[in-house]
Amino acid sequence: MKAIVSIRHSSGTAAELIEQEVPDPVIKPHDLLVRPLATASNPVDYKVKDSTEPGLAPRILGWDAVGEVLGCGIAVIGFRPGDLVWYAGDINRPGAYAELQAVDSRIAARAPSRIDPIDAASLPLTVLTAWELLIERFRVQQGAQGSPGTLLIIGGAGGVGSALIQIARALTNVKVIVTASRPESVDWVSKLGAHHVINFARSWPEQLSAIGVRQVDYIASLTASDEHLLSAAQVIKPFGSYGLIDDPKSLDISVFKRKSVSIHWELMFTKTLFEGEDLSSQGQILHRVSELVDLGQIRSTRLGSGLELSASSLQQSLDSHQRGSSRGKQVFSRPKHWR
Repeated sequence: MKAIVSIRHSSGTAAELIEQEVPDPVIKPHDLLVRPLATASNPVDYKVKDSTEPGLAPRILGWDAVGEVLGCGIAVIGFRPGDLVWYAGDINRPGAYAELQAVDSRIAARAPSRIDPIDAASLPLTVLTAWELLIERFRVQQGAQGSPGTLLIIGGAGGVGSALIQIARALTNVKVIVTASRPESVDWVSKLGAHHVINFARSWPEQLSAIGVRQVDYIASLTASDEHLLSAAQVIKPFGSYGLIDDPKSLDISVFKRKSVSIHWELMFTKTLFEGEDLSSQGQILHRVSELVDLGQIRSTRLGSGLELSASSLQQSLDSHQRGSSRGKQVFSRPKHWR
Protein backbone atom coordinates (compact mmCIF):
# COMPACT_ATOMS: atom_id res chain seq x y z
CA MET A 1 0.00 0.00 0.00
CA LYS A 2 1.00 3.64 -0.35
CA ALA A 3 1.69 5.82 2.70
CA ILE A 4 3.25 9.14 3.68
CA VAL A 5 6.21 8.20 5.88
CA SER A 6 8.87 9.95 7.92
CA ILE A 7 12.42 8.80 7.21
CA ARG A 8 15.88 10.03 8.22
CA HIS A 9 18.59 8.79 5.90
CA SER A 10 21.65 9.58 8.02
CA SER A 11 22.82 11.37 11.16
CA GLY A 12 23.09 15.12 10.75
CA THR A 13 20.27 15.30 8.21
CA ALA A 14 16.67 16.27 8.82
CA ALA A 15 13.92 13.67 8.71
CA GLU A 16 11.79 14.06 5.61
CA LEU A 17 8.30 13.10 4.50
CA ILE A 18 7.94 10.99 1.38
CA GLU A 19 5.28 8.83 -0.23
CA GLN A 20 6.32 5.21 -0.69
CA GLU A 21 5.07 1.63 -0.76
CA VAL A 22 4.88 -0.15 2.60
CA PRO A 23 3.40 -3.52 3.64
CA ASP A 24 -0.35 -3.74 4.26
CA PRO A 25 -1.27 -3.84 7.97
CA VAL A 26 -1.96 -7.14 9.71
CA ILE A 27 -4.94 -6.87 12.03
CA LYS A 28 -4.98 -8.16 15.60
CA PRO A 29 -8.05 -9.73 17.28
CA HIS A 30 -9.45 -6.38 18.52
CA ASP A 31 -8.54 -4.46 15.35
CA LEU A 32 -10.51 -2.82 12.62
CA LEU A 33 -9.00 -2.66 9.16
CA VAL A 34 -9.82 0.89 8.03
CA ARG A 35 -9.48 2.86 4.81
CA PRO A 36 -8.80 6.43 6.03
CA LEU A 37 -10.92 8.93 4.07
CA ALA A 38 -9.90 12.13 5.88
CA THR A 39 -7.04 12.89 8.25
CA ALA A 40 -5.86 15.89 10.28
CA SER A 41 -2.43 17.01 11.40
CA ASN A 42 -1.34 17.64 14.98
CA PRO A 43 1.84 18.78 16.77
CA VAL A 44 2.52 15.14 17.63
CA ASP A 45 3.26 14.59 13.92
CA TYR A 46 6.27 16.90 13.81
CA LYS A 47 7.49 15.67 17.21
CA VAL A 48 7.50 12.04 16.03
CA LYS A 49 8.96 13.08 12.67
CA ASP A 50 11.81 14.96 14.35
CA SER A 51 12.57 11.97 16.59
CA THR A 52 12.88 9.55 13.65
CA GLU A 53 16.24 7.79 13.93
CA PRO A 54 18.49 7.06 10.92
CA GLY A 55 18.54 3.47 9.78
CA LEU A 56 15.14 2.59 11.24
CA ALA A 57 12.08 1.61 9.24
CA PRO A 58 10.04 4.54 7.87
CA ARG A 59 7.36 5.75 10.28
CA ILE A 60 3.75 6.35 9.21
CA LEU A 61 2.40 9.43 11.03
CA GLY A 62 -1.19 10.60 11.48
CA TRP A 63 -3.34 10.41 14.60
CA ASP A 64 -6.71 11.87 13.63
CA ALA A 65 -8.89 10.11 11.09
CA VAL A 66 -12.30 9.21 9.75
CA GLY A 67 -12.42 6.06 7.67
CA GLU A 68 -14.42 3.13 6.34
CA VAL A 69 -14.20 -0.25 8.04
CA LEU A 70 -13.09 -2.94 5.58
CA GLY A 71 -12.59 -5.83 8.01
CA CYS A 72 -12.79 -6.82 11.68
CA GLY A 73 -10.62 -8.93 13.97
CA ILE A 74 -12.10 -11.98 15.67
CA ALA A 75 -12.60 -10.16 19.00
CA VAL A 76 -14.27 -7.04 17.60
CA ILE A 77 -17.73 -6.24 19.00
CA GLY A 78 -20.13 -3.59 17.69
CA PHE A 79 -18.56 -2.85 14.29
CA ARG A 80 -18.88 -4.35 10.83
CA PRO A 81 -17.51 -3.69 7.33
CA GLY A 82 -18.98 -0.54 5.82
CA ASP A 83 -19.16 1.39 9.09
CA LEU A 84 -17.76 4.92 9.10
CA VAL A 85 -15.55 5.33 12.17
CA TRP A 86 -13.37 7.99 13.74
CA TYR A 87 -10.40 7.66 16.06
CA ALA A 88 -7.05 9.09 17.14
CA GLY A 89 -5.25 5.78 17.28
CA ASP A 90 -2.15 4.58 19.09
CA ILE A 91 1.24 6.32 18.87
CA ASN A 92 2.98 2.94 19.12
CA ARG A 93 1.40 1.81 15.85
CA PRO A 94 1.42 3.07 12.25
CA GLY A 95 -0.74 6.14 11.75
CA ALA A 96 -3.45 7.22 9.35
CA TYR A 97 -1.50 8.79 6.46
CA ALA A 98 -1.85 5.56 4.51
CA GLU A 99 -4.17 3.68 2.19
CA LEU A 100 -5.02 1.24 4.99
CA GLN A 101 -4.67 1.27 8.77
CA ALA A 102 -5.23 -1.21 11.58
CA VAL A 103 -6.74 0.44 14.67
CA ASP A 104 -7.96 -1.07 17.94
CA SER A 105 -11.76 -1.07 17.90
CA ARG A 106 -11.88 -0.19 21.61
CA ILE A 107 -10.48 3.30 20.92
CA ALA A 108 -12.75 3.98 17.93
CA ALA A 109 -16.42 4.91 17.53
CA ARG A 110 -18.89 5.52 14.74
CA ALA A 111 -18.24 8.92 13.21
CA PRO A 112 -20.85 11.69 13.35
CA SER A 113 -23.46 11.23 10.64
CA ARG A 114 -24.52 14.85 10.16
CA ILE A 115 -21.19 16.37 9.12
CA ASP A 116 -18.79 15.48 6.35
CA PRO A 117 -15.81 13.20 7.16
CA ILE A 118 -13.46 16.05 6.22
CA ASP A 119 -15.02 18.10 9.03
CA ALA A 120 -15.23 15.25 11.53
CA ALA A 121 -11.55 14.36 11.11
CA SER A 122 -10.56 17.61 12.84
CA LEU A 123 -11.82 16.39 16.21
CA PRO A 124 -10.86 12.94 17.60
CA LEU A 125 -7.42 13.57 19.15
CA THR A 126 -8.34 17.00 20.46
CA VAL A 127 -11.71 16.10 21.97
CA LEU A 128 -10.14 13.09 23.70
CA THR A 129 -7.41 15.32 25.14
CA ALA A 130 -9.92 17.97 26.19
CA TRP A 131 -12.35 15.48 27.75
CA GLU A 132 -9.64 13.61 29.65
CA LEU A 133 -8.13 16.82 31.01
CA LEU A 134 -11.43 18.41 32.02
CA ILE A 135 -13.46 15.41 33.20
CA GLU A 136 -10.85 12.82 34.22
CA ARG A 137 -7.89 14.93 35.42
CA PHE A 138 -9.72 18.00 36.81
CA ARG A 139 -12.82 15.96 37.72
CA VAL A 140 -15.16 18.77 36.74
CA GLN A 141 -18.73 17.65 37.33
CA GLN A 142 -20.88 17.19 34.23
CA GLY A 143 -24.35 18.68 33.87
CA ALA A 144 -26.00 22.05 34.27
CA GLN A 145 -26.18 21.55 38.04
CA GLY A 146 -22.42 21.07 38.34
CA SER A 147 -20.10 23.47 40.13
CA PRO A 148 -20.02 26.82 38.29
CA GLY A 149 -16.24 27.23 38.72
CA THR A 150 -13.92 29.06 36.33
CA LEU A 151 -11.66 27.52 33.69
CA LEU A 152 -8.77 29.48 32.17
CA ILE A 153 -7.46 28.04 28.90
CA ILE A 154 -3.97 29.19 27.93
CA GLY A 155 -3.71 29.06 24.14
CA GLY A 156 -7.35 28.47 23.30
CA ALA A 157 -7.23 29.00 19.53
CA GLY A 158 -5.29 25.84 18.71
CA GLY A 159 -6.77 22.41 18.12
CA VAL A 160 -7.04 21.24 21.75
CA GLY A 161 -8.17 24.66 22.95
CA SER A 162 -10.85 24.79 20.27
CA ALA A 163 -12.13 21.42 21.47
CA LEU A 164 -11.83 22.22 25.17
CA ILE A 165 -13.92 25.38 24.89
CA GLN A 166 -16.72 23.39 23.29
CA ILE A 167 -16.47 20.37 25.62
CA ALA A 168 -16.59 22.66 28.65
CA ARG A 169 -19.62 24.54 27.32
CA ALA A 170 -21.48 21.39 26.23
CA LEU A 171 -20.86 19.25 29.32
CA THR A 172 -20.26 21.52 32.31
CA ASN A 173 -21.33 24.70 34.03
CA VAL A 174 -17.89 26.32 34.24
CA LYS A 175 -17.15 29.84 33.05
CA VAL A 176 -14.65 29.59 30.18
CA ILE A 177 -11.92 32.23 29.91
CA VAL A 178 -9.35 31.99 27.10
CA THR A 179 -6.05 33.69 26.37
CA ALA A 180 -5.66 34.98 22.80
CA SER A 181 -4.03 38.03 21.27
CA ARG A 182 -4.48 38.19 17.50
CA PRO A 183 -7.88 39.54 16.36
CA GLU A 184 -8.58 36.44 14.30
CA SER A 185 -7.86 34.22 17.32
CA VAL A 186 -10.10 36.30 19.59
CA ASP A 187 -12.89 36.05 17.02
CA TRP A 188 -12.37 32.29 16.65
CA VAL A 189 -12.53 31.40 20.36
CA SER A 190 -15.47 33.73 20.90
CA LYS A 191 -17.45 31.97 18.18
CA LEU A 192 -16.63 28.61 19.77
CA GLY A 193 -18.22 29.73 23.03
CA ALA A 194 -15.59 31.35 25.26
CA HIS A 195 -17.30 33.58 27.84
CA HIS A 196 -14.33 35.93 28.05
CA VAL A 197 -11.00 36.45 26.27
CA ILE A 198 -7.89 37.97 27.83
CA ASN A 199 -4.58 38.95 26.25
CA PHE A 200 -1.70 36.80 27.52
CA ALA A 201 0.74 39.71 27.01
CA ARG A 202 -1.04 41.99 29.52
CA SER A 203 -1.59 41.67 33.26
CA TRP A 204 -3.77 38.62 33.93
CA PRO A 205 -4.98 39.71 37.39
CA GLU A 206 -6.04 43.11 36.04
CA GLN A 207 -7.89 41.64 33.06
CA LEU A 208 -9.64 39.02 35.20
CA SER A 209 -10.63 41.66 37.76
CA ALA A 210 -12.18 43.72 34.96
CA ILE A 211 -14.57 40.84 34.18
CA GLY A 212 -15.38 40.19 37.85
CA VAL A 213 -13.06 37.21 38.36
CA ARG A 214 -10.49 37.35 41.16
CA GLN A 215 -8.99 33.87 40.77
CA VAL A 216 -9.72 30.78 38.69
CA ASP A 217 -10.40 27.19 39.76
CA TYR A 218 -8.79 25.40 36.83
CA ILE A 219 -6.03 26.29 34.39
CA ALA A 220 -5.50 24.29 31.19
CA SER A 221 -2.07 25.24 29.89
CA LEU A 222 -1.93 24.12 26.28
CA THR A 223 1.15 25.98 25.04
CA ALA A 224 4.25 27.78 26.37
CA SER A 225 3.60 26.53 29.90
CA ASP A 226 7.05 27.60 31.10
CA GLU A 227 6.56 31.14 29.79
CA HIS A 228 3.18 31.62 31.48
CA LEU A 229 3.87 29.74 34.73
CA LEU A 230 4.21 32.78 37.01
CA SER A 231 1.07 34.39 35.62
CA ALA A 232 -0.81 31.12 36.14
CA ALA A 233 0.42 30.91 39.73
CA GLN A 234 -0.83 34.46 40.34
CA VAL A 235 -4.40 33.85 39.25
CA ILE A 236 -5.15 30.27 40.32
CA LYS A 237 -7.15 29.74 43.50
CA PRO A 238 -5.74 27.95 46.54
CA PHE A 239 -6.35 24.20 46.09
CA GLY A 240 -6.97 24.79 42.39
CA SER A 241 -6.00 22.45 39.54
CA TYR A 242 -3.35 23.16 36.89
CA GLY A 243 -3.03 20.90 33.86
CA LEU A 244 -0.66 20.94 30.89
CA ILE A 245 -0.20 19.05 27.64
CA ASP A 246 2.92 20.58 26.10
CA ASP A 247 6.63 19.80 26.55
CA PRO A 248 8.33 22.60 28.50
CA LYS A 249 12.10 22.18 28.83
CA SER A 250 11.76 22.93 32.54
CA LEU A 251 8.86 23.66 34.87
CA ASP A 252 9.39 24.83 38.46
CA ILE A 253 6.10 23.84 40.04
CA SER A 254 7.24 25.13 43.44
CA VAL A 255 5.45 28.38 42.50
CA PHE A 256 2.21 26.53 43.25
CA LYS A 257 3.25 25.14 46.67
CA ARG A 258 1.83 27.93 48.87
CA LYS A 259 -1.57 27.46 47.25
CA SER A 260 -1.48 23.63 47.41
CA VAL A 261 -2.33 23.47 43.72
CA SER A 262 -2.67 20.02 42.15
CA ILE A 263 -0.65 19.44 38.96
CA HIS A 264 -1.96 17.26 36.13
CA TRP A 265 -0.27 16.03 32.97
CA GLU A 266 -2.56 14.98 30.14
CA LEU A 267 -1.35 12.78 27.30
CA MET A 268 -4.09 11.29 25.19
CA PHE A 269 -1.85 8.32 24.28
CA THR A 270 -1.26 7.17 27.88
CA LYS A 271 -4.16 4.73 27.76
CA THR A 272 -2.77 2.95 24.71
CA LEU A 273 0.87 3.19 25.84
CA PHE A 274 -0.07 1.42 29.08
CA GLU A 275 -3.04 -0.68 28.03
CA GLY A 276 -5.35 -1.22 30.95
CA GLU A 277 -8.95 -1.46 32.02
CA ASP A 278 -9.74 2.08 30.88
CA LEU A 279 -8.65 1.56 27.26
CA SER A 280 -12.23 1.35 26.03
CA SER A 281 -13.06 4.69 27.65
CA GLN A 282 -11.68 6.44 24.57
CA GLY A 283 -14.18 4.67 22.36
CA GLN A 284 -16.93 5.65 24.80
CA ILE A 285 -15.81 9.29 24.81
CA LEU A 286 -15.76 9.42 21.02
CA HIS A 287 -19.22 7.84 20.91
CA ARG A 288 -20.58 10.56 23.23
CA VAL A 289 -18.86 13.35 21.32
CA SER A 290 -20.24 11.95 18.05
CA GLU A 291 -23.72 12.34 19.53
CA LEU A 292 -22.95 15.91 20.61
CA VAL A 293 -21.73 16.75 17.10
CA ASP A 294 -24.91 15.36 15.57
CA LEU A 295 -26.95 17.40 18.07
CA GLY A 296 -25.13 20.54 16.95
CA GLN A 297 -23.53 21.12 20.36
CA ILE A 298 -19.96 20.63 19.09
CA ARG A 299 -18.77 21.86 15.71
CA SER A 300 -15.84 20.98 13.50
CA THR A 301 -12.65 22.89 14.20
CA ARG A 302 -11.42 22.60 10.61
CA LEU A 303 -10.14 25.86 9.17
CA GLY A 304 -9.91 26.55 5.45
CA SER A 305 -10.55 24.12 2.65
CA GLY A 306 -9.50 20.51 2.97
CA LEU A 307 -6.25 19.83 1.12
CA GLU A 308 -5.40 16.59 -0.63
CA LEU A 309 -2.88 14.69 1.45
CA SER A 310 0.67 14.75 0.10
CA ALA A 311 4.15 14.93 1.57
CA SER A 312 4.38 18.64 0.71
CA SER A 313 0.92 19.66 2.01
CA LEU A 314 1.54 17.75 5.23
CA GLN A 315 4.96 19.35 5.72
CA GLN A 316 3.47 22.83 5.32
CA SER A 317 0.93 22.04 8.02
CA LEU A 318 3.60 20.67 10.37
CA ASP A 319 5.68 23.82 9.85
CA SER A 320 2.67 25.86 10.98
CA HIS A 321 2.28 23.72 14.11
CA GLN A 322 5.96 24.07 14.90
CA ARG A 323 5.79 27.87 14.59
CA GLY A 324 2.79 27.90 16.92
CA SER A 325 0.79 29.89 14.38
CA SER A 326 -2.05 27.48 13.69
CA ARG A 327 -5.71 28.00 14.63
CA GLY A 328 -8.15 25.12 14.64
CA LYS A 329 -7.12 22.15 12.51
CA GLN A 330 -5.82 21.44 9.00
CA VAL A 331 -7.62 18.47 7.47
CA PHE A 332 -6.59 16.41 4.43
CA SER A 333 -8.65 14.38 2.00
CA ARG A 334 -7.49 11.01 0.72
CA PRO A 335 -5.20 11.30 -2.36
CA LYS A 336 -7.12 10.55 -5.56
CA HIS A 337 -4.40 8.21 -6.85
CA TRP A 338 -4.63 5.93 -3.80
CA ARG A 339 -6.70 2.77 -4.11
